[in-house]
Amino acid sequence: MKKFKLKRFMSAVAAAVMLGTFSITSVPATAEDKPGANGDDWLHVNENAEVVDKDGNPVWLTGVNWFGYNAGRQVFDGVWSKNMHSMLNQIADHGFNLLRVPMSTQILLQWKKHGPDSGGGVGEVTMMVNPYENPELTVGGGVDGAGQYELKYSFDIWNMAVDWCRENGMKIMVDIHSATTAAMGHQKPLWYDNNFSEEDWLEALEWFCDYYKDDDTIIAIDLKNEPHGKPEEGEFAKWDDSNDHNNWKAAAERGAMACLNQNPNLLIMIEGIECYPDFEKGADWNTPAVDYAHYDEPSKIFGAWWGGNLRGVRDNPVDIGKFKSQIVYSPHDYGPLVWKQKWFYMDDDSKTFSRESLLEDYWYDTWAYLVEEKMYPLLMGEWGGFIDKQHDPTGENKHWMQELRDYMIDKHIHHTFWCFNENSGDTGGLVYDDFGKWDEEKYEFVKPALWQTEGGQFIGLDHQIKLGQAGNGISLSDYYGGGASSQPRPTTPPATTATEPASTTAPETVTTAAPTETTVTTVPATQPTTAAETATAAETTSGSSGMTTPGDANLDGKVTVSDCVAVLQYIANQSKYPIEPQGLVNADIDGQEGISGGDAIMIQKIDAGLVTF
Repeated sequence: MKKFKLKRFMSAVAAAVMLGTFSITSVPATAEDKPGANGDDWLHVNENAEVVDKDGNPVWLTGVNWFGYNAGRQVFDGVWSKNMHSMLNQIADHGFNLLRVPMSTQILLQWKKHGPDSGGGVGEVTMMVNPYENPELTVGGGVDGAGQYELKYSFDIWNMAVDWCRENGMKIMVDIHSATTAAMGHQKPLWYDNNFSEEDWLEALEWFCDYYKDDDTIIAIDLKNEPHGKPEEGEFAKWDDSNDHNNWKAAAERGAMACLNQNPNLLIMIEGIECYPDFEKGADWNTPAVDYAHYDEPSKIFGAWWGGNLRGVRDNPVDIGKFKSQIVYSPHDYGPLVWKQKWFYMDDDSKTFSRESLLEDYWYDTWAYLVEEKMYPLLMGEWGGFIDKQHDPTGENKHWMQELRDYMIDKHIHHTFWCFNENSGDTGGLVYDDFGKWDEEKYEFVKPALWQTEGGQFIGLDHQIKLGQAGNGISLSDYYGGGASSQPRPTTPPATTATEPASTTAPETVTTAAPTETTVTTVPATQPTTAAETATAAETTSGSSGMTTPGDANLDGKVTVSDCVAVLQYIANQSKYPIEPQGLVNADIDGQEGISGGDAIMIQKIDAGLVTF
């Protein structure tokens, strides 16, 4: 996202959170064995820079992000409390036709080797699954009378998710969010790190795309989440015609070919970078990306959100020869609650930003020119944020979200909203109450940007299977009648009325800054670093003295992820994982009576420095 991206690494040392053990003896079914994979839903880009189906009909990818696999959980977040199958059904029933799933090079290589850990020094894997809520994910179909259970292997569980997306007519885009599995892995600027090389990345892409080459449930790959960095930071992503080790354009070409040589039908999502030199002002790739305002000299660097800067495409587009028809560029964009970028503020304090000012000051030259000039299609891989009065009292962030939403509707820009998860710290999600309830206000705000007919039926991307189970979705064949159509683009509902302009405050001067993805069981993060990202666990005392220390469930005198693990284990099986009476008092902090998943989330917020008591 993101994000303030506060992703604090929830270390795999947190052994078993309702995790139990899992079997690695079964061999996953091959893609060819999967029922329902029909092979006619692949998408391509036509000469008008439109994404089209097999019959040349324009489609609109309007999806949502759901993270967890990238952060060490071996499964989607929220499966620690709710049923995975039900949540996938709900996403499809709410009209999202594409699911963007952040993963890592590490977990793909782990699955390739069918082992418990692919190396990289991160340790044994853990699985955050509530077996009582997800009996389908256990080997024996549930928990026995003694509270014993065994989870299926994580790759087998992933393939169940693929099956459930297929039965919902919902397609999948896998996003390589980081090299090493870690909640803050996305903060590494490049597509490789000290644990996993570029060769590992290419191997993972090649294997994954080969495995699913006959299954058109997975229709797209996002090669790397948010390449970024500044020259003065050491490692940074650049975009030019060189073959330098940090040239993202060249690496994206290699990554795309690793995928397309296995499956030539995949859409390849290519994100941008962070900084791009203003060559006309004498800048080059060694020019620091600092703010020159206090020297009365304009910046020589064009800054952007991480992954958002696609200026380099104009002069140096990704070149993959005959596979050009599979390229979709994918920037990310966030609002002022993530970081107060300079383009949100006007010289005249009496005015606020508008679509016109955002295009002039940032959007057009950074990424919008690609769709405005019909060069390439765009998919906004991450966008989102808070719109409620508590987090956004001035309405400024909601105003930005509406400007971007309505622009994407008008220009038919594909997108995946950030995010389904409630535990994204600086954006929130579409659900709350430990993944149990939908935020209807936010959903109704996003809904106009979902592909639907004039009558309000949601349009899926599968030709045979209707979108969702609720009866409010249709298939592509339902919409187009099973053949080619002269209709220039799918019908979408009109944009809602614009909100009142939001009041603004003076900007924090910053040349470039990255979004933030704060999860609370992962914690996506923003850039630059804030105190919250580096906050240490709350050092408090409790226990034998009887003093209440909010969050200290295990009575070890501090509040850490171990307390979260203790709470989740207690919820799963109180007799097997008891908590001392004082620990129960300490752990009951979410404002609701009794111990619940909400308490575990609050403990993680304390550990991440997001809340204090």
